[in-house]
Amino acid sequence: MSDDHSHLSETELRVRSLESLLVDKGMVDPSALDALIQTYEEKIGPQNGARVVARAWSEPDYKAWLLADASAAIADMGYTGRQGEHMYVVENTRQTHNLVVCTLCSCYPWPVLGLPPTWYKSAPYRARAVIDPRGVLAEFGTEVGADVAVRVWDSTAELRYLVLPQRPNDTDEMSKDELAGLVTRNSMIGVEVVGAP
Repeated sequence: MSDDHSHLSETELRVRSLESLLVDKGMVDPSALDALIQTYEEKIGPQNGARVVARAWSEPDYKAWLLADASAAIADMGYTGRQGEHMYVVENTRQTHNLVVCTLCSCYPWPVLGLPPTWYKSAPYRARAVIDPRGVLAEFGTEVGADVAVRVWDSTAELRYLVLPQRPNDTDEMSKDELAGLVTRNSMIGVEVVGAP
C-alpha cells in the first residue's frame, strides 16, 4: 500500500488518521472495520432498494403488497435490520411526485438505501424540502409540471419512507437486473426521476 495520500480529501485524511489511532491503541480490530465496510459496500445500500423497485415494476402482485405492507414486502427480499424495521412506500405517478425528508434529524432506511448522503442530513435540505420542494427538486435537475402534485413525506424514527419511482418508458423488455441498474438512490428519495435507458 502506498503512503502517498495526496489524492485524498481532508475528510478522508481525518478518517484514516482516526482509524489508525483507534487501531494502534487497540480500541478497534482492523478486521472488524473491514467487515463493516464490506457490509455497507456489498450487502446494505441502494442496490437493495433498486432490486425492490425493479421487482415492483415487474410483478404487479409484489407491487400491490409493497404499497400495502412495505415492511413485510421488503423483508421478503431479505432486506431487514436497523433503520428499516418500519417502512412505507409511496409511488410516483403522472399526477403525484413524492419527496422524502427527515426534518428532525436524518432518519433514513439504511437496509434499502445504505448510509444517507451528506446533503440529506443538511439543515438547508431538511428545511427547504418542506418549504420549497419544487425549488429543491429543480436544484437536483428535476422539473415537475405545474399539474403534478408534490407530496413531502417526513421520515421519523418510527417510520421511514421509500419512493417507488415511475417506471421509464421503453423498458418493457428489460430484465429485473437491467431495471435495477436504472434506479438510483436519489430517485428512491424522490429528488430525481429514473431516466430512460
